Amino acid sequence: MKLKFALLVMALLVGSVSCTTASDRALSGMSVSDQPLTGKVIWNDLITEDLAAARVFYGGLFDWTFEEGRQKTGGDYVIARHGDAYVAGILRIAPRTDGSKVDRWLPYVSVEDVDAAVERSLLAGATVAAEARDVSLGRVAAIIDPEGAVIGLAHSEIGDPDDKTTRAMPGRVVWSELLSRDPEAASSFYGQIAGYDVDVVNRRGGQYTFLLKNGVQRAGIMPRPGDDVTPVWLTYFGVGDPGAAAAKAEQLGGTVLLPPSADLRDGTMAVVTDPSGAVLVLQKTPM
Repeated sequence: MKLKFALLVMALLVGSVSCTTASDRALSGMSVSDQPLTGKVIWNDLITEDLAAARVFYGGLFDWTFEEGRQKTGGDYVIARHGDAYVAGILRIAPRTDGSKVDRWLPYVSVEDVDAAVERSLLAGATVAAEARDVSLGRVAAIIDPEGAVIGLAHSEIGDPDDKTTRAMPGRVVWSELLSRDPEAASSFYGQIAGYDVDVVNRRGGQYTFLLKNGVQRAGIMPRPGDDVTPVWLTYFGVGDPGAAAAKAEQLGGTVLLPPSADLRDGTMAVVTDPSGAVLVLQKTPM
């Protein structure tokens, strides 16, 4: 690999975070692309009010280990590792004074130019959640799409984690999916932001929209299951057995929203929350 993937994770994608130096252990299988993989979700942050509970939950559920960091603005931040790969960040935020909950998973999509992508998003009806800012190896921002779903934008100066490094396997992020009130409008919006092509397929339960870049499926959009469901980006994590993983999540303080069912993608997935209420999907994924 040209540069250690750990540097990308720590310096590019966590913004104003100053982390401890990562060890060199088990990095031989990690690599970055020669060019940015525009449209790929290249990082995910968990925003949570209870970092300690998150460490116990995700460490127990996915066998993650953690490396400490300290955000310059005062909040705690840790980087999660699974085997030979860094897989996510966990950022502790203070509880909101109005009592509202903002705990969630936040995906970051690779774009060629963060500022241009933000400008295009504003013209298409989005608002800015976090202003574009320079970090050590690139630039990042976060936007709220016209339906209210939050997503991060990132550009790396050294290339993105390649598809071999982020291959689907248990304990890793395996998919990103938008629950939308209007998938057609949403696919048009994200096409303007990241240059996606769209492939709409029919499957049991209705239509599903794949967002593709250079022929590779990078994310999906599906209609929200009900009017009471707020549009949101969902992060999928690989597990060997969704039923066992959902039970383990509950034992660790989470809540099972949808257990595996033959009617829910043939029993290959479950939807749970972590102890702080952040939603995640457990997807059956072979080793």
